[in-house]
Amino acid sequence: MSNDHAGDAPPRLVVPAPAKLNLFLHVTGRRPDGYHELESLFVAIDLCDRVLLERRADGRIVRTRDLPGVRERDDLTVRAARALQERSHVRFGVSIALDKRIPMGGGLGGGSSDAASVLLGLNRLWQLGWSRRDLAAIAVTLGADVPFFLQGGPALARGIGEVLAPISVPRYWIALVVPPVAVATAAIFAAPELTRSTPSAKMSVFAECFGRNDLQPVAAARFPAVAKALAALAQHHGGARMSGSGSSVFAPFRSRDEAQRAVASTLARVPEARGVVTRIIAEHPLASFA
Repeated sequence: MSNDHAGDAPPRLVVPAPAKLNLFLHVTGRRPDGYHELESLFVAIDLCDRVLLERRADGRIVRTRDLPGVRERDDLTVRAARALQERSHVRFGVSIALDKRIPMGGGLGGGSSDAASVLLGLNRLWQLGWSRRDLAAIAVTLGADVPFFLQGGPALARGIGEVLAPISVPRYWIALVVPPVAVATAAIFAAPELTRSTPSAKMSVFAECFGRNDLQPVAAARFPAVAKALAALAQHHGGARMSGSGSSVFAPFRSRDEAQRAVASTLARVPEARGVVTRIIAEHPLASFA
């Protein structure tokens, strides 16, 4: 599939890339290739990075803003653009500038979301007309979380996170607290003490605060700041837990005011952390782009 004509497409787009939470995350096994089998409930939230995409006629893919600690060749936004260009055989290129608002190393999926938003944005900017399924074939090669961000509605994830089933979740307000530590996902999954045999839920309807995050005990033991933030937030909601491999911790609330009080109180106890009130979103803001 290709399209060498930009048509009426705008030459420049600014697209949001929402963060995600794992409302629960169970490690159900380990595969022969070393990857872990997971079962998780993914939701997107309205905390977003922003990605500026500017179409280029020279076919080059250029990152115009450095991302601390991330080389250009490793940047998922660049990798996503190059993979789509290669598969689509389009003659256009793109300049990419990322306005990073989602904390890195927080278990919020920012890099994966940025990649998905690049795929969706370029689908429009390059006028490819690809379906979400077409884009998903590229997304899964970039990372296990990237396919989720192509659709962005709440989803039950299985496999390594790429087998998705849409699910309905109330639009809770979220008290989100991010301690000032970056947790390396690979190190948490490699920990010998990690639980790897949680039974499958075998259901598709979940009560509030169902399950747990199997990665949480490992991260909390290795990063005292994570344990401290969890303990502080749990004073306001017994279901406080970590997202992904950390370091971010969160709790759901029925109202914005409750979430704001929880964040303020937690930051008083963990002043070095960053806190924000956000909300679960029902649909990805770029849902119409594919």
